[in-house]
Amino acid sequence: MSSRREDYHKEQQLHQEATNHLPLPKRERKNKKQNKKRRRLIWLLIIIIAAICGGVYAYHKYSNAKNAADKIYTSTKIAKTRNVAAVLEKEHPISILLLGSDDGALGRAKTGGRTDTLIVATLNPKTESMTLISLPRDTEVAVSDHESDFPSKINAAYAYGGAATAVKTVEKYFNVPIDFYATINMGGLESLVDAVDGVDVNPPLSFSYNGASFKKGVKTHVNGKQALSYARMRYDDPLGDYGRQKRQRQIIMAVALKSTQLQNLLDDKFLNTMSSQMKTDLTFNDLTVLGTNYRKATHHSHSDYLQGTGTMVNGEAFEIASETEKQRITDKLRSTLGLVPAKTGNTLTADTKINTTRE
Repeated sequence: MSSRREDYHKEQQLHQEATNHLPLPKRERKNKKQNKKRRRLIWLLIIIIAAICGGVYAYHKYSNAKNAADKIYTSTKIAKTRNVAAVLEKEHPISILLLGSDDGALGRAKTGGRTDTLIVATLNPKTESMTLISLPRDTEVAVSDHESDFPSKINAAYAYGGAATAVKTVEKYFNVPIDFYATINMGGLESLVDAVDGVDVNPPLSFSYNGASFKKGVKTHVNGKQALSYARMRYDDPLGDYGRQKRQRQIIMAVALKSTQLQNLLDDKFLNTMSSQMKTDLTFNDLTVLGTNYRKATHHSHSDYLQGTGTMVNGEAFEIASETEKQRITDKLRSTLGLVPAKTGNTLTADTKINTTRE
């Protein structure tokens, strides 16, 4: 009985092997091809749907970024000292005047538009370096188009005529072209720091201010409120306003570097915060070029400041820089911009022509 069962199974096995090599009936072959085509179509549809969804998401983010850029764009309505479109196209170094206002920061009253932070930033993509030059807010100048009010403080230029007057004054003071400007409300700096989930700082001294404490040389992660306290303390710093400028540069640079990270550029919260706290004459296309071709300029950063001498003039405290010190800063700025050496500027002269000759 056992032998007969085994023979039966062998016959079945041989029959199955034989039929496996026979061609499929026409209907089965057709069904198999249709199933294969159907699977391909399904995968194609999945890929198309994924691409469409990704495209919608990307467009949404692009649209939000452009809307934010459009909101912060504010023209100075003055002619540029040089052709900035050509400068960007050729990836030549550019300059940006950074202006920070204390209006409303830490409960302060409105100051009428004065800027307590003035930094000339130059970006050089070829040397992959960025230079930040701080200007004391009490620097003695003749404000452009308001020379009859001399002596004035450089932080009053913005109050006289907004970014346009500030740009023209700084250009004339150093004999360097200022390609763009960007203003930030220092009270809004708190929101920007929070929007990038805080920044790291390395305090140059130990101090406590407005409920926040910092220890010299200890890397510290700060939120928006702490960052504002870190950037605003002045009177307990042995270097006074110069020490404060250094800490402000740290915060602004930390925010700037984190702002260029993709997750922040695609974050609606950050874009909305930026659009409500900043103004600039950089267009969306300009910002796109900077993000593409100039981001490498942040690989190495250098900072400096204009050193003045504290002097009382008509009962007011001014910082007066010597011609030698002004020339040093002019030489540095022109060098980073790839311009030929030239004599430093003078805000009291009638000549407003800025030397933009390239090396």
